[in-house]
Amino acid sequence: MLKVEHVSGGYGGNNVLKEISFSVKKGEFLGVLGPNGSGKTTLLKMISGVHPLQHGSVTLARKPLHAFSSKELAKVIAVLPQSVEQTYMYTVEEVVSLGRYAYQKGLFKSLSVIDKEVMNDAMAQANVLQFAEKSIHSLSGGEKQRVYLAQALAQEPKLLLLDEPTNHLDLAHQKNLLDTLRKWTEEKGLTIVAVFHDLDLASLYCDRLLLLHDGAVHSLDTPTSVLREETIERIYRAKTKRLIHPERSRPLTTILPDKTQSERAMITFQSLSIEQTEEWIKLSFPFQLKTVSSAVLGSGFSWKQTFINRHVHKDYVCDNPEEDMRKFLKTQNIAIDDTVAMMTAARLAHYSSRLIKKESFELLVIVTAGIGNAVDVSKASAHKWEKHEVGTINTWVFVNGELSEEAFMQALMTSTEAKAKAFFDEKIVDPVTNTIATGTSTDSILVSATQRGKAFQYAGTITALGKALGKTVYECTVEAIRKGRQA
Repeated sequence: MLKVEHVSGGYGGNNVLKEISFSVKKGEFLGVLGPNGSGKTTLLKMISGVHPLQHGSVTLARKPLHAFSSKELAKVIAVLPQSVEQTYMYTVEEVVSLGRYAYQKGLFKSLSVIDKEVMNDAMAQANVLQFAEKSIHSLSGGEKQRVYLAQALAQEPKLLLLDEPTNHLDLAHQKNLLDTLRKWTEEKGLTIVAVFHDLDLASLYCDRLLLLHDGAVHSLDTPTSVLREETIERIYRAKTKRLIHPERSRPLTTILPDKTQSERAMITFQSLSIEQTEEWIKLSFPFQLKTVSSAVLGSGFSWKQTFINRHVHKDYVCDNPEEDMRKFLKTQNIAIDDTVAMMTAARLAHYSSRLIKKESFELLVIVTAGIGNAVDVSKASAHKWEKHEVGTINTWVFVNGELSEEAFMQALMTSTEAKAKAFFDEKIVDPVTNTIATGTSTDSILVSATQRGKAFQYAGTITALGKALGKTVYECTVEAIRKGRQA
C-alpha cells in the first residue's frame, strides 16, 4: 500500500530525515516512535505530500506520490494532525463534510445522500454524532480531536495518517478510538501510519513499530522486538522496565524513577515481631514488599505490606472465600489492598519460624502445617475430594534483598522442593493411594522481598540464597508437622 524509499528532507536545507526506507501493507497498523526532534511529524508530512522530499520517493498503491492530483490524493490519504485551528464558525457536521470534498462533482457542489450516510457513519464511529449541530468552538479539546478524526474517516481513505491521535483524549476515548481504528484495519482494509508518544498504546494496537532516532530508522519490527529495555534507554535516555500485558502478548514499558533516600533505607528482620493469636499469624512491614503468592487474597505479583495467615475451623465451607476474607480484614481494620491473606485449619500455635542472617541477605521463613489433606501429586486423580480433613501447609518466605523475577520463580520452586522433601522424610502418606505425599490439597505459598540491598538474579539450590532457603523451609516444615502430630 505504501512504500517509502530513501527519503530525506527537512527545513532550510537541514535534513531532518535521512535515507528513510520502509513499506506498509494494506490493512496494517504501523506505529512511528521516537524522541522529540527525531522527525516523526516531518515524515507524515512528506508521506502526505504537504512537505516536499529533497531525496527519495513515496509510492501509494504502486503509483508515485507526485503523480496524484490533489483530489485523487484526498481519496487515498486522510491526515489527522496534532492540532487543527478552525477559524470559521462551522458546525460539527459542516467540519466533517469537508472530508467529502474530493467526491463532489459539478459547478454547484452539494452533499449527496451517499455523502451524508458516510458522514453520519464517520461521526458515529468517532462518537461525535450527538454534536452534529453544535459549533466546533463549543467543544472541548478532546471532542474537537474526535470531530477531526470523523472528518478524516469521511474521506474514506485507503491510508490514514495520524499524528498523536490520542492527544487530548481521556482514557475511555483513547481506547474507543484505537479499538475503532484497529477494527477498520481488519474489516475495511484501512492502512494506518500513526505517530505515538505513548509506547504502551503503540505496543497494544500496532502490528509493527518504526523507531526513529536522529532522523534515521533505528529499528522496524514487532513491538516485542522494538520495545526492549536497552533500546529504550539508549534512544530515550531513560531507564525503563519492560512488563508483559496481563491479557495480550504485548510488552508494556514503565519508567524507573530514581529511588529516594527513604526508598533506599534498609531494615533488619530482627526488628520485626510476629503477631500470633488464635485468629491469625500477622506480620507487618514499614513499607511494601514485592510479593508473589498463591494466597486467597493478594495472589500473583504485587506489592504488599501486611501478611495474614488466618485460622478457620476444619469444617469451614464458603462459596466465595475471597469475599469472606475481605469481610474479615475489614472487621479488623486492615487495609485490603496492602495485604496478602491465607487460610489454614492448622493450629496457629504450632507454627514454625526461622530467621537466618547472612552477610549479604536476611531470610525469614514461617510455616504452618496440617497434613489431613495429604496428597501425592502424581496420583491426585485418585482423589474425589468429598471431605477435607484439617490440612493446608502455608509457607511464607521473606528475603531482605532485591530479587529478579527469575529469582522469585526459583525461590518458589526451591521452597516447594523443600516441602516435598520434608513430607518424604516425615513419611507423610496419601491416605487414598497409600504412597508418600508431596503436600496437601490446599497448600499456599508466598515469596516476598524488600527489594533493597544486594541484588539476586537467581535463587536456585546452586546459589547461597537458594541453599539457605531450601534448608530453612525444610526445617520449618518438619518442625511444624511434628508440632501438629504431638498435639
